[in-house]
Amino acid sequence: MVLRLGILASGRGTDFQAILDHIRMKILVSVEVKLVIYNNKDAYVRERAEKVGIKTKFIQGIVDQKFDSKELREKARVEFDKKVVESCKNEDVELIVCAGFNQILSEYLVEHYANRILNIHPAYDVVNYGGYGMVGMKVHNAVINAGEKVSGCTVHYIDSTVDLGPILLQAQVPIYDGDTAEALAERVLVIEHRTYPKAIQLHVDNRAKIENNKLVVDKTSDGWEKKWNDRQIEYFLYQRDEWRKENKELSRILNPNA
Repeated sequence: MVLRLGILASGRGTDFQAILDHIRMKILVSVEVKLVIYNNKDAYVRERAEKVGIKTKFIQGIVDQKFDSKELREKARVEFDKKVVESCKNEDVELIVCAGFNQILSEYLVEHYANRILNIHPAYDVVNYGGYGMVGMKVHNAVINAGEKVSGCTVHYIDSTVDLGPILLQAQVPIYDGDTAEALAERVLVIEHRTYPKAIQLHVDNRAKIENNKLVVDKTSDGWEKKWNDRQIEYFLYQRDEWRKENKELSRILNPNA
């Protein structure tokens, strides 16, 4: 069985590209991307998708629109999400993956795909560095300014909260003396590209289950995590070479003191 993915994105699509790369290398298996929906007409993610023959659909987002009331904004959000649901159902999408998507989802979409929408947030502590308005560099600046010693990324299921849905997978990165928000952002991005595909595979393999109203994730039985890690070595080498094309050494991004 192959699980069909729908991607929601707003920008460059680097998380989406990492997912594609893992599929191409047969690291992330039993999945296929059926549709990419983007809400920003200039989003580069469209080119990434069309380059490999994946269907794309533009739906005008509401983030930069002005509304006379909260009620009108929420109405527009629901209308947007209705179009998302219709588009995903037309492609038999079974799991929605938010990959750099800048719009909060409505209850309409969350209910239609309950426990079948993933998001990745660029912080390890989503309680203090998640929620409304905590996106992109705002997150990394807040983490640095607070004097934290670690950050990272969190993959979670989307529910009625913002960034506080059941956590599927997390990864940490250290924060070094003298780090800037920009340096931290790069380090977290490297880890995001490794973590999101792994989280999707956990979902695909039914490794995440609700028990006693709590999400329980099994990464270890049957040697699951070791098998994943063995497969993902190929991506680590590829990722290193891709960063070198931008004259950046991955080892120095992960540890500037190396």
